[in-house]
Amino acid sequence: MAVNDQVITQNYAAYNGDCIEVMGGLKSQSIHLSVYSPPFCGLYHYSSSDRDLSNCRSYEEFFRHYDHVIDEIGRLTLPGRCTAVHCMDVPDNGANVGGDLIDFTGDIIRAHKKHGWSYAARYHVWKEPLEVRNRTMAKGLAHRQMVEDSTLCDVAGADYLLLFRKKGENPIPVTHPQGLMRYAGSRPIPSELFQYRGWKGNQIENRYSHWIWRQYASAFWDDVRLERVLPYREARESEDERHMHPLQLDVIERTVVLRTNPGEVVLTPFMGVGSECYGALINGRKAIGAELKDSYYRQAIKNLASAKIDMDFDDDDRQIDMFAETVNE
Repeated sequence: MAVNDQVITQNYAAYNGDCIEVMGGLKSQSIHLSVYSPPFCGLYHYSSSDRDLSNCRSYEEFFRHYDHVIDEIGRLTLPGRCTAVHCMDVPDNGANVGGDLIDFTGDIIRAHKKHGWSYAARYHVWKEPLEVRNRTMAKGLAHRQMVEDSTLCDVAGADYLLLFRKKGENPIPVTHPQGLMRYAGSRPIPSELFQYRGWKGNQIENRYSHWIWRQYASAFWDDVRLERVLPYREARESEDERHMHPLQLDVIERTVVLRTNPGEVVLTPFMGVGSECYGALINGRKAIGAELKDSYYRQAIKNLASAKIDMDFDDDDRQIDMFAETVNE
């Protein structure tokens, strides 16, 4: 594969290069889950590279290129397994008032269905309105706009995590024989439930795991810790127009734990500063990431090197062997 740099360890492989070229060198049906945020065409510009999807000349051109990403992820993913796409509705006029929203989310769903994926779920990640206003400078989210003419007020729209499932029968069920062991969220777990953590009996009685499951099974995730993200400011360069806030680790951890077994391989084709790979590692999974922009890649390597691999999860030797075969294809 054509890459500028790479770091490969027993637990992760990180590549500085075009994700299509990186994925093209990986083994078919070797990925158990992919999680990523696609470059938001027309909203964020991450680099000056003509390989960067955020630099497409039009919305239609973006989806022509994105089709290749969806195809490659489909080739790499095991039957019955999932890909999770973090996205949002895109304003067509930046921070101006009174414009249209582009149904970026719906177009991503339609693109996946066109390529044979089953649309499985949509999670809504709540965002605090003032924080969104301060980060985006959206005029329609200013209190002043409400005072002057509230017909032009905007909404701090949710982020979405779209879940798609590859057709076919999953050859390796994802099991939780002791239920869910940790909660990635902001709500305090009722103290009387901790006695059930790691319950080895009938899981119907596991009230600790059941409480966590209720938070995760909701379509509205208003308990995600928005500030729980990896360091990213050092990765910014002077040419950056804006930088999207990295995906929250709570969102990644929920997805990884629910959709993979310990030791399995998680892919992110747009690695950024390494959030998805990091979230996989600290939950006992393997990770593969590709990042085109040099400064983001360098920050990702620092972040991955700082990850404390969770040894509470038992590694499966067969999955470790599969990881080695995947990255050395």
